[in-house]
Amino acid sequence: MESMLSIAQVLIAIAMIAIILVQRGPGAAAGSGFGAGASGTVFGARGSGSFLTRSTAVLATGFFVVSMVMAVMAGQALKRDPTADLGVMGAAAPAIESTDVPAAPAIEGDVPAMPAAEDETPAGEEPDA
Repeated sequence: MESMLSIAQVLIAIAMIAIILVQRGPGAAAGSGFGAGASGTVFGARGSGSFLTRSTAVLATGFFVVSMVMAVMAGQALKRDPTADLGVMGAAAPAIESTDVPAAPAIEGDVPAMPAAEDETPAGEEPDA
């Protein structure tokens, strides 16, 4: 359903662009006063203005309606249960926590210092130069 609405939205947008680009601008009416009338056109003596204007209004209304339907559908999709989209992972059993892990042994007394390497000078002494 969403893909059909998306396709309709794109087709309506393309049709609107084409119809808007075909329409004459306001400066084109001045040419008809000098004999460049549109009496022999496909749309009749009144010209294509009313047909293209109505077509644009119908397509704009359709674009608005499809946009609103898609927005409502997207809002309803957010209200769905999030675990419904997990597929196989939604049916998996939760991980079992193990409580028989032994604790780390406690160190009694002072922690022994790491022995110095033979080529290093012990801490606190000056190196012989």
